[in-house]
Amino acid sequence: MAEEKHVGLSLAETLRIAWKAIAANPLRSALTALGVIIGVAAVVALTMVGQGTTRNVTQLLEGLGTNLLTVGPAQGNRGPGGGLVRAGGPETIPLSDAYAIQEAFAEEVVGVAPVAQGRFQIRSGSTNFQATVVGTWPDFAKVRNAEPEKGSFFTWDDVTAKRRVAVLGYGVAEDLFGTDDPLGQRIRINGIPFTVVGVLPDKGDQGFVSTNYQVFVPLSTYLQRLARPEAGEAKVNTIYLQGASRDRLKDLQERLTRFLAERHGLTDPNDYDFSVANQQDALESVNATTRTLTLFLGGVAAISLLVGGIGIMNIMLVSVTERTREIGVRKALGARPRDILAQFLAESVVLSVGGGTLGVVLGLGLAGAVGRALTVTPVFSPGSAAVAFFFAVLVGIFFGLYPAWRAARLDPVEALRYE
Repeated sequence: MAEEKHVGLSLAETLRIAWKAIAANPLRSALTALGVIIGVAAVVALTMVGQGTTRNVTQLLEGLGTNLLTVGPAQGNRGPGGGLVRAGGPETIPLSDAYAIQEAFAEEVVGVAPVAQGRFQIRSGSTNFQATVVGTWPDFAKVRNAEPEKGSFFTWDDVTAKRRVAVLGYGVAEDLFGTDDPLGQRIRINGIPFTVVGVLPDKGDQGFVSTNYQVFVPLSTYLQRLARPEAGEAKVNTIYLQGASRDRLKDLQERLTRFLAERHGLTDPNDYDFSVANQQDALESVNATTRTLTLFLGGVAAISLLVGGIGIMNIMLVSVTERTREIGVRKALGARPRDILAQFLAESVVLSVGGGTLGVVLGLGLAGAVGRALTVTPVFSPGSAAVAFFFAVLVGIFFGLYPAWRAARLDPVEALRYE
């Protein structure tokens, strides 16, 4: 008598049986997959929002000007508002440094823009409010990407002649003049009349770096008419420089630091009364911090996947116990242990795959909602979504393997006697 060969179930038949078992208890199956759904959704959403934040910060810093170096107060003397892109710290940088830099680095610097600023009353007609007034040089327009949308920036002649001319930020112009053309209009800054010669484009809500609510005037006029510094050498908050080459920006930063140290008669870096910040360093630092935070939060979210996997294992163990008699019947009819193993493992994988798919979809929705709340445009990362999805599948296989193995090892006689 020829030995009978047993033909196992096909993959399609195994998946059909697995789906039928899952569909028999829809609520329990949904709750089982919930941990995987939440874990995948959290990973996808956090990754998208994190990458969107990184891109926004990158665009924001690059929008301040390319190849930007900033000379400001020493690190320990920043005061409120110090840093790479802000000029609201103490006025400790001699204005003569700006002239010296302009002369010594003429071949390597596209523009130099010293900045002094303060809050002053702005008035036109019956409209009256406070705004930040910035005294600077004409190079500010190209160094900080602040070319006017209407009119023009003031000129070197205006600086030399100490003319009372002003360039308005978009928000200031809108509040003062509404839909009227501001060019040629008179405004009063701290009671002193100025003529509007330009209006900057709308920079949107960019927080402390937005020019919308700033007014720009010649630095010489600012120092004489508004700041009125005490007798002695004029000082500014910050000096902005635009390097001619991005590749040589680091070298320019180092040589500029040595140049200023020699001018100030300082030899010990710990005694420097100034600092030179590099836009690229700041950008890399911010992006590195954002990436680290995103990975950390993603790791925390991934814990939900492990919790979901434990939930799958628990429910599958319950399922094995509930279906012990069914397993005995199948084995009595010729099912091999590996057929039983495949069936229960398939159920676990189907749960994790379904949970992973729903998690990706939910993550996209969550990323959009969080992005709108934080005014960040999320960036979809196919790689991150794929990693989260396949990790969910691996969780299903790993945590479903033990219940499936336990089901496959059941003795058919004992299983048939189980009540």
